Amino acid sequence: MKRRIHGKIIPIYPLTYGVSQNQIRKIIENGLTLVQEGLEETLPTYILDKYGLMDINLAINKIHFPKDFEEFERARYRFAFEELLTMQLLLLNLKNKCMEKQTGIQFDKNVKMSDVINELPFKLTGAQLRALEDIDRDMESDRVMNRLLQGDVGSGKTVVAIIAAYKAVKSGYQMAIMAPTSILASQHLESFKEILEKFGIRCELLISNISAKKKKEIIEQIENGEIDVVIGTHSILQDNVKFKNLGLVITDEQHRFGVNQRSTIGAKGKNVDKLVMTATPIPRTLALILYGDLDISIIDELPPNRKKIETFAVGLSMEDRVNEFIKKQIGQGRQAYIVCPLVEESEEVEAKSVLELFEKYQTEVFADYRVAYIHGKLKQKEKEEIMEDFKNGNIDILISTTVIEVGVNVPNASVMVIQNAERFGLAALHQLRGRVGRGEYKSYCILKFKGRSENIRERMKVMQDTNDGFVISEKDLELRGAGEFFGTRQHGIPEFKVANLFEDMSILKKAQGLAIKILEDDPTLSKKENLCLKRAIDKKFSGKIEI
Repeated sequence: MKRRIHGKIIPIYPLTYGVSQNQIRKIIENGLTLVQEGLEETLPTYILDKYGLMDINLAINKIHFPKDFEEFERARYRFAFEELLTMQLLLLNLKNKCMEKQTGIQFDKNVKMSDVINELPFKLTGAQLRALEDIDRDMESDRVMNRLLQGDVGSGKTVVAIIAAYKAVKSGYQMAIMAPTSILASQHLESFKEILEKFGIRCELLISNISAKKKKEIIEQIENGEIDVVIGTHSILQDNVKFKNLGLVITDEQHRFGVNQRSTIGAKGKNVDKLVMTATPIPRTLALILYGDLDISIIDELPPNRKKIETFAVGLSMEDRVNEFIKKQIGQGRQAYIVCPLVEESEEVEAKSVLELFEKYQTEVFADYRVAYIHGKLKQKEKEEIMEDFKNGNIDILISTTVIEVGVNVPNASVMVIQNAERFGLAALHQLRGRVGRGEYKSYCILKFKGRSENIRERMKVMQDTNDGFVISEKDLELRGAGEFFGTRQHGIPEFKVANLFEDMSILKKAQGLAIKILEDDPTLSKKENLCLKRAIDKKFSGKIEI
């Protein structure tokens, strides 16, 4: 960030306790003096010339101490271009490596996905069928499939995964699906069994909290090929889990795992096909950039029976009315989620905590109802028992953190109340909203927010106006920027120091086009003029992604 003071442009830096802007500026100034034009150039001369980019030493000086904003923007452009170019080169290189590897599995052309499709008690959407065509074509080809299946909450990705599993198993191979939580893995097991058992396909669960005896038994049966479909969490990645003939790997909510873990599970078979799924909608142009190592299929329509969730953004003054509405819904036999951003009270953050709210609701507001709570700090077994109770209708109101964000399916739940909604990103709010409206009942999402800023009001309005996750993701990216949009802890998502994925889309497209041309001419970046690029990529990503 830059600010003009008395005609002079000075940098504004993020600070930590006890350090002033003047101190940071002086440190940076001293650092630049010590370097004295000695930084090694990371971009080839032909790129600097073609795109009119500053050289690295001039750019590092001008991004900190420019004489005017034009100089600052030129310096910033150079570093944004470099960040986006190196990321694209890395991803495209990963993709090329996958395609160059030994011949992939050619699954049996005589095993028809339509065998399962025709037996389903519902019709697939056009988008689901298009995704299956992509997957079928990949599976029957002699190259390894590396495909991202992206679809909004409730768009029906799981049934697509089940049909792909059918083709793999009936072609003589095993299949594994890895989910981020035991709750989601258990839910997948139910869905897979319901459809595949009638075709004589055996599905089993491999998660950390099954007994040692049962786990040993399952691992033995995976190795000797008795189990066709293995559904689990990170437990599948353990060294002692060996497959007899693994052919297809699916990772669900792939941003929770990242490239290295996809590689680890894939290595348990020989050139296995990989399908990664996510319910986090990302604008298509951005998905092509972030997942440059993958082909992409998008399920962009919802099943016809999926009802629109009515969404209301309300201030704290509506508390009593909201509580009465919850009671009315429970009176009609429904259930409710109430989501909080924190587990425990915090003096620093004014937000309702799960435990504080549970105490209040259980003893005062909803004393006549069955109230329970769940959060990430509970033991896995406790979480699963609570979710099972909620699913079976033994709990009326479940107070939770975002632990219920991913994949939990309770068709009878019709109300989602989100406390301190202003503290969540739009993408997270949309994911949470998707936990209701999964059955035949009219469903509602109530966003309780605090604050009057224009940004908060605009975000609440977006949630009220649309249920389209892709529209929401565009807006979220625009309002919050890429860093917050993805969150710092999500594996596999690049973090940029200078580039902004929303504002710099035009730079990003140029960088992607250039990356394709460079790798077509020099796939290993071994030509003399590209060696500085190779060194920059190795330095930047070494230890983070296998390159």
